[in-house]
Amino acid sequence: MSAPDPRFAPLFEQLNGIILGKDRQLRLAVACMLARGHLLIEDMPGVGKTTLAHALARSLGLGFQRIQFTSDLLPADVLGVSIYDRDTGAFKFHPGPIFAQFILADEVNRATPKTQSALLEAMEEEQVTLDARSHPLPQPFFVIATQNPSTQIGTFALPESQLDRFLMKIAIGFPDHDAERALLIGSDRREIAARAKPVMQAGEFSELQGKAAAVHAAPALIDYLQALIEDSRRSPRFAAGLSPRAGLGLLAAARAWACISGADAVLPEDVQAVLPAVAGHRLKAAAGGRSVQPELVAEWMASVPVP
Repeated sequence: MSAPDPRFAPLFEQLNGIILGKDRQLRLAVACMLARGHLLIEDMPGVGKTTLAHALARSLGLGFQRIQFTSDLLPADVLGVSIYDRDTGAFKFHPGPIFAQFILADEVNRATPKTQSALLEAMEEEQVTLDARSHPLPQPFFVIATQNPSTQIGTFALPESQLDRFLMKIAIGFPDHDAERALLIGSDRREIAARAKPVMQAGEFSELQGKAAAVHAAPALIDYLQALIEDSRRSPRFAAGLSPRAGLGLLAAARAWACISGADAVLPEDVQAVLPAVAGHRLKAAAGGRSVQPELVAEWMASVPVP
């Protein structure tokens, strides 16, 4: 990968000092937020999912709330509740932890489907509707959700409608030898993340979001994007192809990836860099109907020629 644009250099310098040896995952996470999307991280416990969320929120100077999802968590525990006020003779809304700029939905698949669904409107409409009243969420609004592998005990798989609210899904993975040694002999990463100072203000990041959305996509690039989307619907590898919303998300993510690199136009390489993270959780394998493995996505992507 090329070095990031100077506008993003301080951000990645700080993030790479907290999450060691994971430059691609960090760049995908920032690209997801730059494209105004939400991020799902699925991996084993203890690889730095929560630390990554803390580091991003503090580095961008955003108001942060962590919601620990458990089997007994109720929708009201996330969204808030209206309580009768005897002094005014009316119900007063008490907002829940969802009312923050940056939400960490930790171990989201340990909650029941009813509680998981409490996030749907917030993630799509950036508002919460309770008792026939809509309450806007703070801006900007991001959700990073973590989940443990579905093979672990006590998990409830996210339905397709919920998965589709996440622009990207990534895995952090184990550190390499050098990064793990630095972890073992260095300071606690959570303490480093807690001491991190904002390197970019919310207003500055919002401006960069606008610049990312304006990155040029030539007609030939759109042809390539369409070829990928249409081939996913015809391919015998998958039970169902990518939706139009997935196509729009793919273009937005590719623009964000190009913006981070300092480019003023999207290249096929930018689409290929974000495609596994954008498409992997939306595609189902034709055999067994399970989520596709990264190897299958890479094989399919290589089979579609660049116009």
